[in-house]
Amino acid sequence: MTDILIIEDDEELRGLLADFMEAEGYLVVGLETAEEGISFLEHDLVRIILLDLMLPGIDGFTACSTIREHKDIPIIMMSARGDDESKLTGYKLGADDYIEKPVSVPILSAKVKALLHRSETVSKDRELLSYGNITIDTDKRQVSRDGKPCEIRGKMYDLLLYMMENKGRLLYKDELYDAVWGDAFVEQATLNVHIRWLREKLEDEPESPKIIKTVWRKGFIFGEDS
Repeated sequence: MTDILIIEDDEELRGLLADFMEAEGYLVVGLETAEEGISFLEHDLVRIILLDLMLPGIDGFTACSTIREHKDIPIIMMSARGDDESKLTGYKLGADDYIEKPVSVPILSAKVKALLHRSETVSKDRELLSYGNITIDTDKRQVSRDGKPCEIRGKMYDLLLYMMENKGRLLYKDELYDAVWGDAFVEQATLNVHIRWLREKLEDEPESPKIIKTVWRKGFIFGEDS
């Protein structure tokens, strides 16, 4: 199994990241294009992916979406584009985190450790979870609504799982950050964005949510308030 797959067309940066991560004890594979990365994933197991946005051929956004159709591997997107729109697009397509270039290698290393820890924790077998018309198959990490598959992956899945495991209880924002993102360095608005996306997928009327309710200035409650 490969610990870290780096998909980055800048040879110097790819080599720098690989050298640093290997010094941390990880088994690393570095590839230049998204096409090579997608092909590699067809026959090799990978624990986490570092994915550049601006790649020759298939770009990082398209690659992230393609990988997410078949794999639930943690993905950190790397880009010189630090605007909110690019970050939100990356998250919506399934990226678990986003780091701006020039990359701070120590910060990236901390993100990698946090994501690996979190993904390995949430991947442990749990019983089937259901609430109303929503069901989570925790073994396959799949969500269904009204018996039909619902495209909820990555951190959206982790967030929904944690909320369903704690349904009826006030979940403070800090608690959700710690439970879902751990020690990862994320934007303050990330939680609210993921809540909005979950509502769009699960609520009949996302603007008047009945499943994921907001408690002003405190946090959220999933399901009926206990």
